[in-house]
Amino acid sequence: MRIELNRKESLLRQAISGLRHHRWGWIALWFILFLLLATIFAGFLSPYDPYEQNRTKSYHPPVRIHLIDEDGLHWPFIYNYYLVDPIFKRYEPDRTKKYNIGLFVKDSTYHLFGLIPCNIHLFGVDSPARVFLLGSDLHGRDILSRLLYGGRVSLSISLVGVFLSFILGLIMGGIAGYFGGWVDNFLMRFGEIIMSIPGIYLLLGLRSIFPTSLSSVEIYLLIVVVLSFIGWAGLARVIRGMVLSIKEREFVQAARAIGSGHMRIIIRHVLPNTLSYTIIALTLSVPGFIISESALSFLSLGIQEPYPSWGNMLTAAQSVRVLTTAPWILIPGLFISITIICFNFLGDGLRDALDPRFKE
Repeated sequence: MRIELNRKESLLRQAISGLRHHRWGWIALWFILFLLLATIFAGFLSPYDPYEQNRTKSYHPPVRIHLIDEDGLHWPFIYNYYLVDPIFKRYEPDRTKKYNIGLFVKDSTYHLFGLIPCNIHLFGVDSPARVFLLGSDLHGRDILSRLLYGGRVSLSISLVGVFLSFILGLIMGGIAGYFGGWVDNFLMRFGEIIMSIPGIYLLLGLRSIFPTSLSSVEIYLLIVVVLSFIGWAGLARVIRGMVLSIKEREFVQAARAIGSGHMRIIIRHVLPNTLSYTIIALTLSVPGFIISESALSFLSLGIQEPYPSWGNMLTAAQSVRVLTTAPWILIPGLFISITIICFNFLGDGLRDALDPRFKE
């Protein structure tokens, strides 16, 4: 059925209405939105600068927030911790002084939305205490702060890469299905060559041919381009099959009859009718991009230190000794898993909402 842009119930309304009846898809949507907002406002939500090092707090455990003292109920506070075993990184709290957790405190300067200088953080404590809610890493950097900033990198790479790959897949698949003949053969054979190579090896091969002296911004753009290049072929094949059927519909024949150009017909009349499938496939493809970016960064071929991403934050987890003394280092991996699960649930919910074959 042809998708009309001015129909009474828009595609967005249909998706939201369907997700409301899909409990896990609806929960996943809100979690993803919360995660995106948290990464956008990472500077405000992070108690510390993600690059700030404190070697005296190496592998500091997550602090305990106390609500009760000897006098009864108390404003949330923590104790300062001092290192008692430098080999096994064992810390003990100094209970002689309490440090109240303050709200809207001034600390390191960051740029809100990348433009507005600001030094207000949601919470914090006075020095020398450190409010490490999720612990610290080898260099004494706050894991919560790096997790929020790393999510900004990992999610933006994945979302932008998915968007670009799907633009390529729509265009290539649309052109191949609409024109057919040698154009179809060339584009589909080229896509099959890309699909025949295992994705992780192709990803590593493409990354390795570029110099290692690239800046973090250049690496960021490179990963986006590489992920987009290897991700379009699968969608293009499906879109091509859908276009082969759609191009014979009456409204396409009518557009040809009034003299519309080929590209106008493809963009305005053919591709919009693949939108339901495209949205579902796009959502289900994000987890693969997150894993690819994380794998590159984990192997030190992606985002480099000191810039955080969920992948390179897991690099320290390669050591068994670190895992036994500081298991909170695995928290970025937990966020990767939860995010991937949520995108899969969201994709299932959108499939049930937009694909008429799954409607009762």
